[in-house]
Amino acid sequence: MHPFYKVELFTDSDGRARFREEAIVLTEGTPAARLSPVLPANGLQLRQSPVGFRSDFHCTASPQWLFVLSGQMEIGLQDGSSRTFGPGEHFYSADTLPAGATFDARVHGHWSRQVGDEPLVTAFVKV
Repeated sequence: MHPFYKVELFTDSDGRARFREEAIVLTEGTPAARLSPVLPANGLQLRQSPVGFRSDFHCTASPQWLFVLSGQMEIGLQDGSSRTFGPGEHFYSADTLPAGATFDARVHGHWSRQVGDEPLVTAFVKV
């Protein structure tokens, strides 16, 4: 059985956003329906972004899971790398501004954009 992975967008010790992956162990349920432990959540927010949407560099206000429901979303980092997420894919967004820092668009955060000819529909699960 393939493990479930948490792709995390986080703020590294140098203040820059990066991606990392870690396995989420499926320790609950039955052999026919493996489950993770219950993960914390305190709200759900839905978003639709039109074709052509692109944000400026920004930090995540507070950690949240982001699930792509339809369309495609690209996340770009300060180092020029990016990842694209499609329907059914997710990541954990926790690239918050370091404590005491003033936002600098040349150092902090990430940008996001809608990719392709279909609007982007996402679900944010706030933690």
